[in-house]
Amino acid sequence: MRKIASIAGFATLLCLAASGGFAKTPPASKSGPTIVIVFKDGHRQAFSLSEIDRVEFPPAEGAAVATGTGLYPNHFLGKWEVGDGSGNNFYITLEDNGNAYRTLGDEHGKWVYVDGEARVTWNDGAQDAIRKIGNGYQKRAFAAGKPFTGTPDNVTGARNTTPHPI
Repeated sequence: MRKIASIAGFATLLCLAASGGFAKTPPASKSGPTIVIVFKDGHRQAFSLSEIDRVEFPPAEGAAVATGTGLYPNHFLGKWEVGDGSGNNFYITLEDNGNAYRTLGDEHGKWVYVDGEARVTWNDGAQDAIRKIGNGYQKRAFAAGKPFTGTPDNVTGARNTTPHPI
């Protein structure tokens, strides 16, 4: 009989613990659909989708991000002052939609985020990569048809003149 009472008590304790273990999701505002985030410690937080502009996920290390997705790392967006390898400077603008513009030759191109750097392929075939090096950035220039993994034709400093995305 004591054994049955112990088992019944233990079962009751388990039921109480289980019901308390499923935390209720806090209510979000009543302005439409919501998204619920469940954190590692088990607590939940609800957000109204009408209050969210976008959700960003950092790309996996070494993964390329397709153009036009709006998932580029924010620190690459904006207008960059870079060198041309001959002591002069020009500007490269990287937009969130994957478009790129440079003032040298008034050229357009596309850029992608690959292996921690912004890789630009220009309509004239030239290529540039902006890479974080230590506390700063460098622009590496590659001739048309040269791989980004090869030896660059020139390497200069790069500075984002718009510290926040444009």
